[in-house]
Amino acid sequence: MTNTKDTTNEELKQFHCSILMAEVKEKVQMLKEYGMSEAEIVSSFRISQPLKKLVISRNYRIFLGDERKEVHMEPLVKAVYLLFLQHPEGIIFKDLPDYRQELAGIYNKVRPWGLTDRALQSIEDVTNPLLNSINEKCARIRKAFVTKLDSSVAGHYYIKGARGEAKKIDLPRDKIVWER
Repeated sequence: MTNTKDTTNEELKQFHCSILMAEVKEKVQMLKEYGMSEAEIVSSFRISQPLKKLVISRNYRIFLGDERKEVHMEPLVKAVYLLFLQHPEGIIFKDLPDYRQELAGIYNKVRPWGLTDRALQSIEDVTNPLLNSINEKCARIRKAFVTKLDSSVAGHYYIKGARGEAKKIDLPRDKIVWER
């Protein structure tokens, strides 16, 4: 049995919401007529969220915020992410071969059962700027954060940068905690 009072309150809320939405649509249309772009209008509705801490645990698990929401990545993707975290100045993709040994060391820590021939080939591929492997890993990193965070803040956590320039994670260093 439903409560009539609750139903009436819900109907009243819906009615008020429909009136407010009509007013918002009217105001948005006016903003467009005054020359404001749709992107500008949409961005003005975004509520900026504070950046969460990024915690790298002793065993290289990645967590967000005080609630320690884990960000899952496969070992090589995580190793690439940790490599870029350790280089706040960024890395130019064409220079990736210079980071091969460092990446192998990180990968060996993230994946402690050893570096097989297949693992070494994967490291070779991801540091070869002529292959697409690094872009695939960056896309997986991006997806890992976009699924956990609002799109307005997720961009601070993944690797990005203009073509031909250093790619980096632009999260402020005071938001990164390495548990030792």
